[in-house]
Amino acid sequence: MTPATKSIDMQPTAHLRLVSDRAGDASGIKLSGVSKTYRTRDGDVPSLRPLDFHINDGEFFVVVGPSGCGKSTLLKLISGLLPPTSGEILVDGEKVTAPHGNVGIVFQNALLLPWRNILNNVMLPIDMKRLARQKYLDRAKALLKLVGLEGFERKLPWQLSGGMQQRASICRALVHDPGIMLMDEPFGALDALTRERMNVELMRIQRETKKTVLLITHSIPEAVFLADRVLVMTERPGAIAAIYDVPLPRPRSLDVMADPVFTELVQRIRKHFFSQGALD
Repeated sequence: MTPATKSIDMQPTAHLRLVSDRAGDASGIKLSGVSKTYRTRDGDVPSLRPLDFHINDGEFFVVVGPSGCGKSTLLKLISGLLPPTSGEILVDGEKVTAPHGNVGIVFQNALLLPWRNILNNVMLPIDMKRLARQKYLDRAKALLKLVGLEGFERKLPWQLSGGMQQRASICRALVHDPGIMLMDEPFGALDALTRERMNVELMRIQRETKKTVLLITHSIPEAVFLADRVLVMTERPGAIAAIYDVPLPRPRSLDVMADPVFTELVQRIRKHFFSQGALD
């Protein structure tokens, strides 16, 4: 049994199945034997053990795991911000060797520049890449309309709520029209009610833009609610404990959290962390 299909408990029921990745498809994101070890004065610190998995084009893929298991490191490797210690990462068949322009990144905090209004914050990647500003200005305004921020273009970040700021940061990640959106605990700083609303909003944005999304979280319910597939990681050094298909129909509303399939999958994933002595 391969690491991508390893189970810690009974065989899954018919509708909660472990899945392996689609072979022979060059599109999407493919990791082959990717590991990461940090070199420090006190010696080597392993962060990720060799990982092998494939994120399909247009898929909503969520990684869940305990704090410190290497989830953020994984995102940086895929974005090209960090080189792997071993293995290779392919994006649409091209090897990642440096930061590349086909990704947009959303962090836990919105990280909007306080002196720039919302529209100019969204346009920041365009200005930094020295792209034709006028060409992307209409796209920025359309994205703000898509996320419900039409009319707030001239507001400063402090004039918006936390959820509104995070919606603006999603627009900023999408403004240069990347194929992939990488999201590192994007709603971790929000209150529970706002976080739920943002989960619903994010699914709608992904459905309308058809982007490939890799989202990192330590919330198991959030992972199951959002994902087409959930990758479960072990404690550091992170490895793949399992990859689960999420057989819930889309579009989803918050009511799906009462579905027995949802609750059973949440419980099944949580057992991984009980077995390790760690919880989300």
